[in-house]
Amino acid sequence: MAGTVGEAIARPDLPAGAVRTCRQVPSGPAGRCRPQLLAGSSFVPTTTTAIAAAVLLAAVLHATWNALAHAIADKLVAVTVLSVAFVVFGAAALPWVGVPPRASWPYLGASVCVHVLYNVALMRSYRLGAFNQVYPLARGMSPWVVAIVAALVVGERLGAVGLAGVAVVSVGLGCLVFARGLPHRDELPALAAAATTGLLIATYTVLDGLGVRASEAPFAYAAWLFLLHGGVLVAWAAHRRGPALLADLRVNWRTGLAAGSCAVVAYGIVLWAQSRGTLATVAALRETSVIVGAVIGAVVFREPFGRWRTVATVVVAAGIALLNLGG
Repeated sequence: MAGTVGEAIARPDLPAGAVRTCRQVPSGPAGRCRPQLLAGSSFVPTTTTAIAAAVLLAAVLHATWNALAHAIADKLVAVTVLSVAFVVFGAAALPWVGVPPRASWPYLGASVCVHVLYNVALMRSYRLGAFNQVYPLARGMSPWVVAIVAALVVGERLGAVGLAGVAVVSVGLGCLVFARGLPHRDELPALAAAATTGLLIATYTVLDGLGVRASEAPFAYAAWLFLLHGGVLVAWAAHRRGPALLADLRVNWRTGLAAGSCAVVAYGIVLWAQSRGTLATVAALRETSVIVGAVIGAVVFREPFGRWRTVATVVVAAGIALLNLGG
């Protein structure tokens, strides 16, 4: 007999305590049901060791693509070559992953808008500031903002250890931002752009976490996310630069393809992890890219690291570990 919305089913592949509901698939054969995670169900997100390891890999890939994008002097070109890669990978995946269920579309649409704003803010921060200053600030803001929003919106509340992790990350961020003393007036625009980027990261993290849980098809969700927001950014860049953009893309396409490949794999992993683990924990693990980014900034771009950046990196890492333990 076909299942209906609200009918709980047991699934051996789910974490202990997880319950998903079954609904009729309108386009499918009679009697076929699709499991769907519904808000308010007894599904309990669990971040396993395998999920944690996958997200740590995503963190390395994330820092790598950001460094590659930072290396492209023209930030509009950097956004465009990344976006072209997003469109190519997203379109190539469609025959294999299909269309995510309708329940995820509102989250997907909102996330596309936020991702577009995020890319604009990110490249502005890279144009205005040093990589090892703006990258840690933008990425390091995400875990505690996600923790707060997830508690208020999703009901995923951190315990005492997790809250301690939020405080430690905040202290580490202060060390990173003020590593060279109080910022000069001419540094404030870069810091503002990085802070804006961090808030946008937290916003799309929560939206995408809810979206992949509603769809239960993280790779379909990811493919459409890359295709749609990449397409919008390419159109925006073409409008701003015009035909001259093509010549710039020919020069930077290899770097863009490498960066885009890393970005697609990294965020695909994160979306998969968000469908299974707690949002704040996944966000915190992902932001270990701050550590990788700080090292890349010093080694590749010859940006000063110094004692305070070392201390800040260790403090942020400790805070992320506490968030993981408390997630």
